[in-house]
Amino acid sequence: MVVLLILLALILGLAGWLIAIYNGLVRKRNLVREGWSGIDVQLKRRNDLIPNLVETVKGYASHEKETLENVTQLREKSMQAQAPAEKGRVEGMLSGALGKLLAVAENYPDLKANQNFMELQTALAEIEDQIQFARRYYNGAVRDLNIAVESFPSNLVAGAFSFKQAEFFELDDPGERAVPKVGFA
Repeated sequence: MVVLLILLALILGLAGWLIAIYNGLVRKRNLVREGWSGIDVQLKRRNDLIPNLVETVKGYASHEKETLENVTQLREKSMQAQAPAEKGRVEGMLSGALGKLLAVAENYPDLKANQNFMELQTALAEIEDQIQFARRYYNGAVRDLNIAVESFPSNLVAGAFSFKQAEFFELDDPGERAVPKVGFA
């Protein structure tokens, strides 16, 4: 009888331990999803801002057609990208193109003094900061999930229940890692 109680206690302990690991993995996976949602919201805000910025610059710098078209094309690609790695690559290129667009504004004193343009610059700088914060949160959640998926003994539970590693949201090119410079001169 004592052996049966000990065996039952071991089985219940093991079941409780497996449930705790499983629930931890579910929590980490949901934090990754939440983090990606935060990035997605900020990227949508930036994508919504870009047409206004392009139109404002276009009114002053119509001969900068190539820069304006590049920003518009990259915005479209950004909206279509789904996977974190692909999204990171396109977003890096878009950040670089936005930096060039804002550099164009330096050549047009009337544009730099335009109230609408100044408000758009401020909004863009705030959104870029939010994207950075959201990316850090997401990548931290991905790191925690990936560690749990790879570490023993949680890797046994992760494998049994098909938990997979998540992709980090990274920018490929170091030049693309720079946040567009926003000047308020």
